[in-house]
Amino acid sequence: MIAYVWAQASNGTIGRDGTLPWHLPDDLQFFKQKTLGQLTLMGRTTYDGLRKRPLPNRTNVVLTRRLDYTAPGAVVVHSKAEALALAAAHPEQDLMIVGGAQVFTLFADVVDTLYVTRLAGEVSGDVVMPPLDWDAFERVSARLVPNDDPALAHTFETWQRRN
Repeated sequence: MIAYVWAQASNGTIGRDGTLPWHLPDDLQFFKQKTLGQLTLMGRTTYDGLRKRPLPNRTNVVLTRRLDYTAPGAVVVHSKAEALALAAAHPEQDLMIVGGAQVFTLFADVVDTLYVTRLAGEVSGDVVMPPLDWDAFERVSARLVPNDDPALAHTFETWQRRN
């Protein structure tokens, strides 16, 4: 399986200054649940936003064009083909793509599952989720989570690619 895991505000924001522009503990738990034990692919900027510390108990995979880039505790790949070959070599693990926007765009034609947390409100940021062909997917689950701050109410959604 190749899946995206991300959270976005109603205006499409997914990041600000290299990090998430909100703090939702249950979303972090959802992310952890989906990615533990899996190949967790992210772009260099997303990895740098983690303060260059790999996420524990996952195979962290960093995609970058920089040939001299090193990421201690992570596997570095330099192309989509290299990332897909790594996933094929580890069929016991799913490939969970966690951002950023350029990486989501790159894998849009091969992703088959979407795990999205949709925030009710708009949030300012400098990175937005690239457009997806939502007609190619079917929503298979949704769970609304209220919040004291209505803008931070959110829905966990799972989408599967239509056959």
